[in-house]
Amino acid sequence: MCTNLHSQLTCCAFVVFFFPQGVYQPIVLNAIFDFITFMKSILRLVQALYSIYAILVFVVLMLLALPFIFLSLSLGVVRGGNLIYRWCKLWIRIWYQLIGVQHQVLLDGNYDVRQQYIFVANHISYLDIPPALLAVKQPCRVLGKAEMVKYPIFGWIYKTAVIMVDRSSAAGRAKSVRALKAALARGISIFIFPEGTFNEGSAPLKSFYDGAFRIAIETQTPIKPMLFIDTIDRLHYSSILKATPGKNRVVYLDTVSVTGLTLADVAQLKESVYQMMDAALRRYRNYAS
Repeated sequence: MCTNLHSQLTCCAFVVFFFPQGVYQPIVLNAIFDFITFMKSILRLVQALYSIYAILVFVVLMLLALPFIFLSLSLGVVRGGNLIYRWCKLWIRIWYQLIGVQHQVLLDGNYDVRQQYIFVANHISYLDIPPALLAVKQPCRVLGKAEMVKYPIFGWIYKTAVIMVDRSSAAGRAKSVRALKAALARGISIFIFPEGTFNEGSAPLKSFYDGAFRIAIETQTPIKPMLFIDTIDRLHYSSILKATPGKNRVVYLDTVSVTGLTLADVAQLKESVYQMMDAALRRYRNYAS
């Protein structure tokens, strides 16, 4: 339909071939580019309408899940928290079905559902959390940004389900580290985005913070790297009106052992995991070299 650069160049070559140096050539070219512009506008409108539909379905399912999440709180921090994650997984599965998103898990490394891990993943979309919840099979707690609690209703659910971090405060960061270690001490896995925030650059990953790797060494908990391949296509970080249906792949990489490592090894461990994830992302998506 000539809606991308490659197609536009093909269209231009077609016109030049069939209308060489003719008086009709510029007329045909202008008509083609006008049509392309019109079709792009139509596609943007369709995408915006789809995005609004996806948001509305999300909100309706959230309201339906709210009473069950509220009741789960009465079961305590561990049992209640685990049950809340189960409700959230059901919510996500139904939502995916209704908006045409296909969740896929690929194993590029071993994954033992009985093992406790510190899960780490790349961060490229607001839709990174749903596939993480679906892919992780053992009890887990996600480290999330404190500013997400500002959203009505969703913020309350978010507050009950995640370990929040205020990165602007040293005290806030220390509090979240204590909460993460407390979860690990209870036999619960944890999930951390080591980039800290969205990667809006052209490289596969931003630089990593030390936190996940320091905690892994201090608690001697293995690291399980994960990749979100398609979430940036399902919902681009630049706008909530850029959602699209389609596949949503999660890739598990090899487990990284921290047995015997000390805090002197944090930088080396962080770099090793970074290189592993960077290389794997380049196998699944095209990036500038």
